Amino acid sequence: MKIINKWLVSLCMLTFLLPVASSLHADDHKKLTIALLPGVVDPFYFTMHRGAKHAADALGVNLLFQVPKQWNVSVQVPILNAIIAKKPDAILIAPTDKVQLIAPLQAAVDQGIKVITVDTFIDDGMYQDGSGRGDFPLAYIASDNVLGGRMAARALAKAINNKGKVYVSNTIPGVSTTDQREEGFRLEIKNYPNISLLKTQFNEDDANKAAAQLQAVAARNQDLAGVFGANLFSAIGAADGVKAIGKKGKIKVVAFDAPSRIVNDIKSGLIDLAIAQHPAEIGYYGVVTAYAALTGQSIPVMIGTGFTVMDASNIDDPEIQKYIYSD
Repeated sequence: MKIINKWLVSLCMLTFLLPVASSLHADDHKKLTIALLPGVVDPFYFTMHRGAKHAADALGVNLLFQVPKQWNVSVQVPILNAIIAKKPDAILIAPTDKVQLIAPLQAAVDQGIKVITVDTFIDDGMYQDGSGRGDFPLAYIASDNVLGGRMAARALAKAINNKGKVYVSNTIPGVSTTDQREEGFRLEIKNYPNISLLKTQFNEDDANKAAAQLQAVAARNQDLAGVFGANLFSAIGAADGVKAIGKKGKIKVVAFDAPSRIVNDIKSGLIDLAIAQHPAEIGYYGVVTAYAALTGQSIPVMIGTGFTVMDASNIDDPEIQKYIYSD
């Protein structure tokens, strides 16, 4: 088992926030409402909700939760506007675009609603520093996605014996998390001179498109050695493409995220390794952080959660299985 944690000091600070916030709740006559708005229907976000619900129940907070059916600004913003109309005390949101969600979230802040971004961010993700029009959220809670991309590159390099052609299967440009994972992958893969990085394939969060792209890339490059799936749909699509052309075990697949489908593919040998985030922690710390801010406590502006590396050697370990995402 390998678990990586980032910004440990921030996490240690948060371990003290829940009991403090709980004691404040005993004297607080108003029941606070916090809304969680993820990016898309996805086991990652259902697992985040599970962690958020755990914290909300402990604190006596009303938790609103609605999931867009597509990763699309035009789908997320109307849901956000409907949530703003309900006037919650705080919104936890995974913005579907770094730029286009700035104005809608500013509208929430203008109405006195506190905003914290989870998983993804707006602008440059550096909040409360006076630089840029998107620095108004109170905090950003997420995995270190550049580090995750670097971990994926190292894992894929090892799987292909440090040589061969590889590419990144990604969703769409402009999504903060997957942009950063690809950035980390590109930075790290430069350390392997015998690995050639091909053009990134963008699949628009469509696993079927990702599968077709894998087959097309493999047809153009008969010596294709591996692929990094930068999110759930990219990874399972790439794995399906490998299976379709009968190259399981020959074209190595490294996945990001760990729903049951990816776990099953690790067990079958179709996916070699997964970098699992800890979405339940993101949801839990999101609610606790919002509650602390709403009750007058200081909070960290950036909170990082960890990773767990899953492969065939540890996938049945109970300590690993607790990080598998909820369906």
